[in-house]
Formats: sequence, structure tokens, C-alpha cells
Amino acid sequence: MEEIIEVVIGHFLPAGSKTWRARQEMQEFLRYLTGFPGDTWQERWEAAGHDAGIPVGRVAGDDRALSCRLSAAAGRCFAMRLIRPTLLGLRSNTFTRYTPWFRSIANDPWLEEFYERVDQLPVGSSRRGRAKSDVCYALTVFGIDLDGLTPEALLHYAVECRAHALAGEDAESGTFFGTLAWPVLHEMGQFPRSAPRTLRAAVTRGQLSIEEAVDRHQLRNREVRDLLVEYVRRRSAELDYSPLRHLITRLVKTFWKVIEEINPEQADLRLSEETFTQWKEKLLVLPGGKPRLDMDGPLLAVRSLYLDLHTWSVAEPERWAKWVAPCPVRDADLRHFQLRRRRLNERIANRTRVRQPLLPILSQHVNDTWHQRRELLKAAQSVNPGEEFVHDGTTWLRVSCNERHNRPPVRVVNRTIGDLVRVSQDENAAFWQWAVVETLRLAGLRAEELTELSHLSVRQYQRPNGEVVALLVISPSKSDRERVIPMSAELFHVIAQVIRRHREEHGTVPVCARYDLHEKVWSEEQLPYLFQTVHSSSQRGMSSTMVWRIVRRACNELAATHPEFANVHFAPHDFRRLFATELVNNGLPIHIGAALLGHLDIRTTRGYAAVFDEDVISHYHQFLARRRGTRPVEEWSPPATSGRTSRSTSTSAAWNSAPAAVPTAPRARTNTPASVARCSASTRRCCPASTSWRRTSSPAANEPSKRTGEARSKASTGRSPSCGASASRPTASNAAILSPSECLRSPIRNPRPQRGKQRCEHQKHGLGQNQAHGCSQAAGSRFPARPRGSRHRERHHGGRHLGVPHPRRVGGGP
Repeated sequence: MEEIIEVVIGHFLPAGSKTWRARQEMQEFLRYLTGFPGDTWQERWEAAGHDAGIPVGRVAGDDRALSCRLSAAAGRCFAMRLIRPTLLGLRSNTFTRYTPWFRSIANDPWLEEFYERVDQLPVGSSRRGRAKSDVCYALTVFGIDLDGLTPEALLHYAVECRAHALAGEDAESGTFFGTLAWPVLHEMGQFPRSAPRTLRAAVTRGQLSIEEAVDRHQLRNREVRDLLVEYVRRRSAELDYSPLRHLITRLVKTFWKVIEEINPEQADLRLSEETFTQWKEKLLVLPGGKPRLDMDGPLLAVRSLYLDLHTWSVAEPERWAKWVAPCPVRDADLRHFQLRRRRLNERIANRTRVRQPLLPILSQHVNDTWHQRRELLKAAQSVNPGEEFVHDGTTWLRVSCNERHNRPPVRVVNRTIGDLVRVSQDENAAFWQWAVVETLRLAGLRAEELTELSHLSVRQYQRPNGEVVALLVISPSKSDRERVIPMSAELFHVIAQVIRRHREEHGTVPVCARYDLHEKVWSEEQLPYLFQTVHSSSQRGMSSTMVWRIVRRACNELAATHPEFANVHFAPHDFRRLFATELVNNGLPIHIGAALLGHLDIRTTRGYAAVFDEDVISHYHQFLARRRGTRPVEEWSPPATSGRTSRSTSTSAAWNSAPAAVPTAPRARTNTPASVARCSASTRRCCPASTSWRRTSSPAANEPSKRTGEARSKASTGRSPSCGASASRPTASNAAILSPSECLRSPIRNPRPQRGKQRCEHQKHGLGQNQAHGCSQAAGSRFPARPRGSRHRERHHGGRHLGVPHPRRVGGGP
């Protein structure tokens, strides 16, 4: 015992220091162990039972001073390798200076280099001390030197610490011991190059095999289990990992697991009508009790299973024929598929309409928040710790950071309310919040595409006129196609700010790895990703989950001041739908929008764009205005100023004042201008004097129409001679050509021609309807009662629901 005490005093205590306290601690601890059986100190320690996680100081009871002395003596014995405790036996005790003790007694050059590398990390002193203690604890538990530490050993240490919830770490904390020490050991060459670069990559489980994914649901019928494994394996050649997992979930968990609960004796795929009906009833409700919105996914997956087995059994009957059974999913089960798809599209379009007016508020919020934090950080950095400064009318005090840090954070105290603000951390969070929201809003990217943007994605293109256009190359994602989008000035500003921030902090855009949450794999090579953050003191690309959390945090901040955000949250894909809606509604051709969004089919882009009722009306009125602008002014007549009575009076006056046609007027030719061409057959008002009217073989077609009623027939007796009398129709010798305005003023209603056999003169010469005459709403007019045949006029001349009446029914129309 005395020899051990002398060794402890010689190694752990500096020369000239008081040794009586250390001598007392060692004597009390070793005397305590001698009370247990064993020939060695290790055997006595194991007999004491402290390896089960019982702290040494607990034997002191309420004597706190004795408890501290026993713990310190146990730590010295562990450091000098006198006792080799288990992980629980080591970590259940608290030591204040275990790392310096272990370092002095080890005298390992390799360990000294590790300490030097850790001291250079841009983290706080507490994080650096934790990295050193992790390695010292691992070497103590395993009884090895640093050159014998392997990735498997450090991984086992980290996993066991988390499993036993040591130092507050558990499955909910999301962290591990050794996360900071792992990359340092990897850079030193202690770990082989084939090992993961970070502990997070090492503990990530990655992709599950098909057998593991199926066995998670614990099916009873092994034959059906083997069938589903073989079926999914054959389908895996055409599916990525994420849709493959969805397929396994639908077939195994949603379908067959429930079938076994309904009928435990089910041995094959031949289901009775009663069993399948009960399964469909259970399918309506999710396990949590909420109604299932996606009814078609499981039904289509089950239908594909049965039909694939039918097809495969023809080529390989020995393998698949015994599982062939009638498909329980009938056409009647999917008859409302298109209806449900329309309802889904309606919900998505309504979601877009609700968020469209809130998008400017969100964009302004993230922009103002970042600028406020940035200005406060600049003001705080301009003064020394302990000095006060005034910013935006508020007095602040910059406080010093007690933590030794290579890059000390900036913290200030509001002198008015006394709140401590971590300005550097808040400014960094506000910047990435602004960058994520603005990039999603201005580029319309998917969340996965945002996280895959790198410094290599920024390109430039020089146009033939010498103008240089900034481009953003989007990596292949959902459609497996790379696309290039031109950057607007606002988007280029955001990307430039991201690159500038990386250069200010690291000198360049650092290369790092990225984990794909959908495919459950790490990137094959490290790239200079633009959107990256620090995880366990190492750079790592953002995940799509983190992008979602950043957007959600911004909405939660707005909910306090804007009640409309209380129950409305933005998802990253909402920005993509809003981007598509803005493109289409502002006149960009939809096929160009599909190219910018990366859609292979423009119908997908059309589904993204939400149409607003106001846009329908405004765009249609703009169309009518453009159509009116193409017609000569002289074809317009003064509009009616009152109701139906005044319109009739105005119309009769126009008829009575119509000039008589000259019998010798020339006929319309191919080059006849639109102002003198005959009206369209679609109006059914063609001039009876036209010799180009093709008579039909039916005599009834040449009779006057009776749809106008008796009043119109009586009024026709006073018609102008320019249009002929009602008793006899004009012949080719005395035919006259009327202008469209005169033709529309004519009270005669021509016989309804047969479609395809009678044409107006301007139609025969290839003149369009809008060239010959236009149909627009007369100012101040009121739409009359809906006549027969109005559907035809709505289709060709403007709909009644938009307030655009047919010119024949409105007095004073063109």
C-alpha cells in the first residue's frame, strides 16, 4: 500500500506541494478495498460491486468530505491502471481532474498530438475538454493506449454511453459521446481511410435490406412473408429506396398484417369477400384514429401485386403459379380515383391560395430579422466587453464570455429589461433563415434540391450580345434530370451572400458530407455545399428536415404578431407551388415554367399553379380589350344609355336611319378589307342580299326564322329597302354588300344555315371572325333575358357569366 501511495505522490503531485491530503485519500480508499476478498486490487474492486454503477462516494453516507476523498483516490487508481473499471463503474463517479492525471501517467506522444489538435478546434473550452475526457475514459475502460484505439472500440463506447443514459445522454438527446474526438482521430490517421469521417456517419444505420424491412412487421405466415420478400426484391430494380420502403409498408403493414389480424388462419392470397370488405373498412381510418386521405395508394399496391403475379406466372409458373388468385380490388373500388385526385388538387390549390397573400409578410419578416440582428452585432463588435452602447434607441451592455473560445461569441444585455441576447448565435440563425426562405421563394426548388446546391452549381452564360447571365445548375433529384435556371437579381444576391459568409468564416466554401434522409446514404464525396451548418464541431450539409424546421420556426415567430399565421404553416414545397402560380399567372408560357421547375409533363405544372377567380375575370377582360383594339373605330356605334325600352328605340332608329344599299355595288373579293366583309356565320345574322350565301337543298332552311316572336315579324314590314322585302329574296343581279355594322342593324333574321354547307363571304375568303367584326359589351348596356341559342353565342362571343352580352341583343353595339 505504501508503494502505491509513493507512486501516486510522485506522478500526480508537483514538487513542493502538500502531500498529506493525497496520502490521506489513498489510504482511506485502499483501506476500504482491503475489506473485500481478492488477491489483487482488481479482484477486490470487482467484489465491492461498484462496476454495476454504484459510486464509490456512496459508502461515505452523509459525510460529503469523505465521499470526495474516496472519489479522488479512485480516479487516481484508474488513471495509473491499478484498477480497470467497467464503463458504468467509471462514469458513475465524478472526477474534477481525471484528464490531466491520465495524461501525466500515460506519457504517450500520440496522445500529446491528439491534445494539440483538439486545442486548435474552433469550439469552447468545455467542448475541447469533453473530447479529451472521452478518449481518456475509453482508453481506461478498454485498458489500451491510443495507438490501439479502433473505430469499433470508440463506437462501442459512444453507443454504450447513450444506452445507459450517462451524463444525460439518451435516445432523445440526439447526441453521442466521442462526436468531437472521432474526426480528430480520423485526420490524425489513427482510423483507416475506409472508416466514416464522423461518428454520426458511423452510427447511422443506413438502408435496411428487404428482409429486415419486411421482418420489422413480424408476419405470422412465413410462406407469405417469403413471397412478399421475393416480390419486393424483383420490384426493387425499378425503384429507389424511398418508394421501395413505401411499397413494403403498404403491402406488409397496411395490407397483409391487417389481413392476419382479421383472419389469422389465412394461408394464401385468395381472400374471401367478407375478409376483404373488413380490410377496406379498416383502411378508411389511420391507426391514430384520423381518416385516411390516401385511399388509392394501398389499393393500387395490392392490385399491382395480384396482377404482377398473374403476369409473372405465365413466364415462371413453377415459381409464381401457386400464388395466383383473383384480385380482390375491383374496378368499382377505384371508380372514384379521378374524383379523389381532383379533390386532392383542390385542397392543394386552396392551400396555395391561402398562403399566397401571406408570402410577402413572411419574406419581409425574415429579411427584417436578419438586418436587425446584423446591425446589432456590428454595434456590439465596435465596443469592448464591459462597455455600453446605444443601438436603435436602446442601451446595451456587451458582456465578456467566461468560456475560453477560439472565436468568442458576442453577448449583450438589454439594460432596460435585463435580457441576455446571444447576438452572434441569433444573427447566424437569422441569416440562414433568410437564405433558406428567399432561395425557396425565388427559385422554386424542392427541399432536397436546396440542400444539394454547391459552389459548383453557380455558373455563368454569355449571350450573343455580350451580356453575362448568372445560372444555377440544379442537381438531378425527383425527375433524375439536371436543369439550369437563370438567376434573377434577387436570387443572385442571396447566393452571393451565402458564398461571402462562408469565405468570411473559413476563407472559402468548406467541403463537407451530406446525408440523404430519403435514400438513407451519405454523399459519396465531399462537396462545397452552400447550405451547411456545424454539427459536433464539423461541417455538414443541411438536411431536408432542417430546412423544414427553419421554415416552421419563422412561421412560429410571426404567429405572435400576425394572427393569420396562428393556424397556417409553410412547408418547403409550398414555396414551389407559389413560384409556379406566379410564373403562370404573370404570363410566362407554361412549357417554360415546366422547364424551370423540372417537370417532364406540363400537366404537372398546371396542377401546381393555383387559379384565382379574380385572375380569370381580369384576364378575360384584358382579352376583350385587346380584341376591341384590333377593330376599326368607325365600326363602333354609340352605346345605349338606358334599359330594354331605350335599347329597342335606339335599335329601331338605327335601322330606320340605315342608308340604302347601292344595287351596283361590287362584290366582296379575296382582298376585301374586314370593314366591308360580311359577318360570321356563327352570328347567324348573315345578310340575305349576299350572293355568296350557299342555298341548301332543304326549302325549310331558306324560310325566315320564327324564334324572334310575333313582335319582330311585325316590325320587319318596315325594314329598309336595302335589305329587300320579306315577300321575295334578292337575286344575284340586285345583290348589295353591307358593312358589318349595317348588317348587325338589319332587323331581318336569316334562316339558320346548316353547319358546313352555308358560309359567309369573309369565311369563304379565309377571314377570321375577329377580323370581320368584333363582339364586345356596349358601355352602359344591360344584359337581357337569355334567348335560345345563347350557348353558341357565349362560346364564340363572350359568356353571360362575365357580363359580355351578344351584340345582336344590345342596342348600339358594334
